[in-house]
Order: sequence, then structure tokens, then C-alpha cells
Amino acid sequence: MRAGNERVVRPRLADAAFFWAQDRRHTLASRRPALDAVTFQAKLGSIGAKVQRVLHLARSLAAPLGADPALVDAAALSCKCDLLTAMVGEFPELQGLMGRYYALADGEPAEVAEAIREHYLPRGAGDALPRTRSGLAVAIADKLDTLAGIFAIGQKPTGTRDPFGLRRAAIGVLRMMLEEHLELDLAALCQQAVAAQPASALSAPVETVSAELLGYMMERLRSQYLENGSALTTEMFDAVLASNPASVLDFDTRARALQRFLARPEAASLAAANKRIANILRKSPAEATAVDAARLAAPAEAQLHASLEALRPGVESALAQRDYARALDELATLRPAVDAFFDQVLVNDPDAGLRANRLALLAALRALFGRVADLSRLPG
Repeated sequence: MRAGNERVVRPRLADAAFFWAQDRRHTLASRRPALDAVTFQAKLGSIGAKVQRVLHLARSLAAPLGADPALVDAAALSCKCDLLTAMVGEFPELQGLMGRYYALADGEPAEVAEAIREHYLPRGAGDALPRTRSGLAVAIADKLDTLAGIFAIGQKPTGTRDPFGLRRAAIGVLRMMLEEHLELDLAALCQQAVAAQPASALSAPVETVSAELLGYMMERLRSQYLENGSALTTEMFDAVLASNPASVLDFDTRARALQRFLARPEAASLAAANKRIANILRKSPAEATAVDAARLAAPAEAQLHASLEALRPGVESALAQRDYARALDELATLRPAVDAFFDQVLVNDPDAGLRANRLALLAALRALFGRVADLSRLPG
């Protein structure tokens, strides 16, 4: 058995040694110009063009991620160079890994070499994430560029067909943002990545493609929550999404706060009140932009307004610190005033002035809750 295995392995090792010696005749960086002759996708140009797009996107991520811009640039420029080596040509599964070894042999900084390997991570579900800041920057940029390019040419995944591995790329970006606690504006990054694609390749305006890509990313995020045993329901996901979170990390913080809030005894009543308010405002939009305290005729509406304004500074402070749990805890204390309002006040009063003022009060109440999540989207 040993002799048989040696007969198989020895030639492969000899080939690898030959390819290593052959590849080492040229530095990794010297292969960059040749990437311009290798097609990435017919409408999206060469791998060299893709590398330039990845470079610019990764460079914009360096500061938010706390990465060294010079190391990010070096890693981005060389991240695809090992595709042109004889070793990777014979053993494609070594792409990235051989880039790391060749970069180290060329005397590149250790983080640059590691980032070249890491930019392919995660390769699948449960795979490790990049550990270096440069690796994170290039990995996110590379995946977003692929997503943006394929969406730009109108070949987004349909059903089970996903030839470019976009689902894997999207989930990889989301995992990096969540698990590494990266405060990044996903909507802005999607727009930046789409805008960088060749103008001739765009099947629709940049804004349209960006919106489609962001929507696809958020659907992948929804799947991640629902499939990974999270207590977050699809209605809760929609409630948080409606509040326009600043980032994926911000979304997660809001979602956790909402889950905590829904365990409170006041939650069901306030969710029902928000749903009722949403229906009222849909049928009769607020006719006044601000509440006129002098026109609060009924004691219950005056009490609701007073309670709302008393809470506002504390809620605004909590929101500014992204302490959504505290903001919802503050808002939960409005339940008695909200219940009393709906029990004792006729919103659609025949008096146009009173009606407009009451609608404005309800709009102000809903807007403050909506700063965390749209409770009207919850069942009940």
C-alpha cells in the first residue's frame, strides 16, 4: 500500500516542486499587467479591471476598518496574481494559498501575504473569516464587486441557479460585518460598487441596480436569521428593516432590542396601538406638521402629549447612543396614556382643527417608535 501511494504521490510532488521553481522566476507583483489579458466576464472586462475596482473599494474601507492603507493597496493589487502561476493552473484549489506563499517568498509584509489568502474567505458556510484588517477590506471589496458586476449585467440568481456563487458571496460579506462588528454602510457600499462597473455593462441606472443589490443582501440576511435558530420572526425582521438601519450591525442591535421589548407585558398593547395608528394615518394622513398644545381639548390627549414630550429627551439620548433597548423601555411607559387616548378620544372629530391636531399627535407618537422599529408590522 505504501509503495502504491508513493507511486501516485511522488510524481505530483515532483510536479509541484517544478512549478514552484518555475513560478519563482517572476515575482507575484510582476504578473499584474498580464491580468489585463484574462477575461473576468465578457461584459465586465478583464481580471485586471476587476482588481482595479477592488483596489478602490478596499481603499475606501481601510479607514473604517482600522487597516493600514498601504498594506490594503498591496494586498488588493496582488490578490489575483497567483491565478497566472503554473502551480495554480495545475492545482486551482490552491488559489490564494499559493499567493500567500509567493508573496512571502518575494519579501512582502506578512499581513499582505495573509490578506491575499484571506480575501477568498469565507469559502462556505461555517468557514473561517479573515483575521487581518487588510484581509477583511479586500475580501469585502472583492465579493461586493462580484455581486455588483453580476447584478449590473442583469444576471442575478434565480431559483437554484447561481453560477457565480452570489449567495455565498453575499452571506460572506454579511458574516464579516456581523461577526467582526464592522460598522459599515452597506447601502453606500452597494452604490459605490455598482457605480464602479463599466457603464456599458449596466442594464439599468446605478440607483436601480444598487437598490436591487441591497434588497438581495437584506433577503440573505433575513435567511441567515431565520435559518440559524434566531428568535427573530419575518415580521420582526420587516419591522426593523422599515426603520432604515444605518448598517448591518445597527440592524442586529435593533433586532435584539426589539426581541427584548416584545417580552414586556406592554409590548402587545403598544404593537396593536401602532398598527391602529398606521391604519388611521393611512386613511387620513396627518394634516398638521406639529402638535398645537393649546388645541388639546380632551384630558387624555393632553396627557399623552405631555407624557410623550417628557420622554422625548431620554429617548432621543438613547437613540443617539444606539441604546435601542433603553429607548424602547422608555417608550413602554406610554402604554397607560396610549390606552386612555384610544378609549376616550375621537380621532376623526368633526372639528377639522381638533382632527388635524390629533392626527399630528399620533404621527409624532408613531415616528418616535419608528426610530427603532415599525411596530405596526408586527402581528396582533
